[in-house]
Amino acid sequence: MAGKAQGAREMVVERVQTGIRVEKRLLKVLKALAELKDISVGDLLEGVVLHAFAGKSAFSVETLKQIAELKAIYGLTLSAVDSHNLKEKTRERTR
Repeated sequence: MAGKAQGAREMVVERVQTGIRVEKRLLKVLKALAELKDISVGDLLEGVVLHAFAGKSAFSVETLKQIAELKAIYGLTLSAVDSHNLKEKTRERTR
């Protein structure tokens, strides 16, 4: 996600807190990438989703290289092919 597009206007939005569940290694990569870009994870996710909705890539070639490095560091081997086949591991219940 390159910075602001030339001539882009600021948009005032209403943000809400959410409690989404995300695969652990994926979240580590998202947090590290957000830190590299000096933005929040929420801002990163908004940008990725808005680009996806428009059918565009959210990342430059350089950022994709950084993502590949972060995936290796955090052991993230999942890809888009896996996205509809993820099943959460069951938690053991404590009494």
